[in-house]
Amino acid sequence: MPLMIFESEHLKCRRWIPEDFDALLSVYSDREAMRWVGDGEPISRKECEEWFKVTASNYAKRGYGMFALMGTHSAQVIGFAGLVHPGGQSEPEIKYALLRTHWGQGLATEAVRQLIAYGSSVHHLTHIIATVAPGNVASQRVLKKAGMVLASERQYEDGAKTLVFEWCARSAV
Repeated sequence: MPLMIFESEHLKCRRWIPEDFDALLSVYSDREAMRWVGDGEPISRKECEEWFKVTASNYAKRGYGMFALMGTHSAQVIGFAGLVHPGGQSEPEIKYALLRTHWGQGLATEAVRQLIAYGSSVHHLTHIIATVAPGNVASQRVLKKAGMVLASERQYEDGAKTLVFEWCARSAV
C-alpha cells in the first residue's frame, strides 16, 4: 500500500508513521482544538497509543483510516484527516483536526475535498458523511464549501445532538 494518499495545492497527505505520534498528541491534546470533538476532552497519551493501533487495523481492514497532513513545502505534520467508521458505523465518516496555527487558511476544506475524491476514486465510496456539533459553525462552513450538504440531525441517549452532513456520488446520466 502506498504511503502517500494525495497531494493538492497546499497539502500532502500520507499514512501515519510512528514518528507522527508526538504531532498527533499535540493536535489532539489541545483543549481548544478538541472543544467540538467527542466529549470535548483532549486525548491522553494512552488513548493516542490505542488510536495508532486502531488506525493500523483500519488500514489493513479497509485500506483507509486517519492520515497525516503536511504543507506541500514541508515535512512537518500540521494536522490529521481521514475516513473512519466510528463505533463500527456502516457509512464512512470524514474526520479532521489541524494545529491551531493552521486554522482559517482553507486547509480543512481542501483536505475534505481531497478525501472525498480519494474515497470515491480509490475505494469506490458513493456516500460519505461528516458529523459536527450544532454550535461548530466553522466546521459546518468547511463541510459546505467542500461540497457536503446538511442531511439530518442525530440525537443521542444523553440528549446531545450532532448534525450529519453528507456527500453522495451522482449517478452517471
